[in-house]
Amino acid sequence: MFSQKEFPTARAEGRVELNCVPVSQPLGQFFVGAIDSNDLIEITHTDVRRIEGERGFESYLGIQRPLSKKRSKEIADYVNTADACFPTAVIISVDSRCAFFDEDKNVLVLEPYHRETDEEGDVDIPLHKIAKVIDGQHRIAGLQGYKGEEAFEVNVSIFVDIDVASEAYLFSTVNIAQTKINKSLLYDLFELAESRSPQKLCHQIAVALNSTDGSPLENRIKRLGVAGPHSIPGAITQAAFVESLMKYVSSNPQYDRDLYIRKKSIPPASGREEKKLIFRDFMIQKKDFELTDIIWNYFSAVKERWPDAWESEHKGVMLNKTNGFMALMRLLKDSYLYLEKEVPRKEDFLSILEEINLEDDHFTTENYKPGSSGEAALYRTLKEFPDYSC
Repeated sequence: MFSQKEFPTARAEGRVELNCVPVSQPLGQFFVGAIDSNDLIEITHTDVRRIEGERGFESYLGIQRPLSKKRSKEIADYVNTADACFPTAVIISVDSRCAFFDEDKNVLVLEPYHRETDEEGDVDIPLHKIAKVIDGQHRIAGLQGYKGEEAFEVNVSIFVDIDVASEAYLFSTVNIAQTKINKSLLYDLFELAESRSPQKLCHQIAVALNSTDGSPLENRIKRLGVAGPHSIPGAITQAAFVESLMKYVSSNPQYDRDLYIRKKSIPPASGREEKKLIFRDFMIQKKDFELTDIIWNYFSAVKERWPDAWESEHKGVMLNKTNGFMALMRLLKDSYLYLEKEVPRKEDFLSILEEINLEDDHFTTENYKPGSSGEAALYRTLKEFPDYSC
């Protein structure tokens, strides 16, 4: 670990100072502190500015970490929302020649290193190369899109002069061994939110349809993504339901949620989105019960049209499984637009489904394989029977 040096009294241009607390753990000592996002962006180098051949611990692990533009864009959108938060630390590694710690003030200074000799292996370290990112490169890239006037501070864990094997160990511990959050649990947590949002609306509809006596989806939606004591075998996950419905409510759920939190008006669908976001007005006008009725009526029609396939618990029947449900949700949009009614009745949907010349024994995993390919194939088959052009 690097040795503490005399704290420089003169503030040099390009220096970054941050309050830090030294932490000692079995791996060694590191520093925990908060840094302004602009400073963090300035001192780090990731895939965006990587010099060819300079891969450090990535070469040690035999991996490549290309920066995902899609992920960076998602984070850039997120950091501009009202409740943006990064509670976990960005982890960086710093050369001791660029780090000075004042033990009395608990201040860590990071500044460029300029070589004083031509000693072999000794090179300048400019400001933007002071820190290597071990974990958090997409958060840093996303923060480049932050537009807020207030400071956006980021908590960081800073390791000084650790070897490449330790860097690799930290990376693997954080990124390989971690357990991803259950998406159904994530949507369930929106129930606790005070503000309205597309996520909360679709979650509440899922709960209502799953728990209400007589619902065609009663006990067919797995809360928290796992089967409950009354769940029907093959029940779909809450995440599958929420995401299949939410695409008809919002093209950017996080943005709409942020508008609700800020108490701003929600724009209606316009242009090409009008035929895509078919249920957006229900969210805006708070017609939650009416939207629930539409889903109830639609799947009641499905249940009446193919009762054996819908009620079957056989593993080879797929209409009531995830890919069958997803295909039916895709058909819902076509049916709803065709009917041109605000809240179609079960009989309205049934008049369309009865035109589909398929019987209960057709919906098997032999005809439609599990996964997105089977879903797409079933949707194409279902859609080819009704004449939506009329």
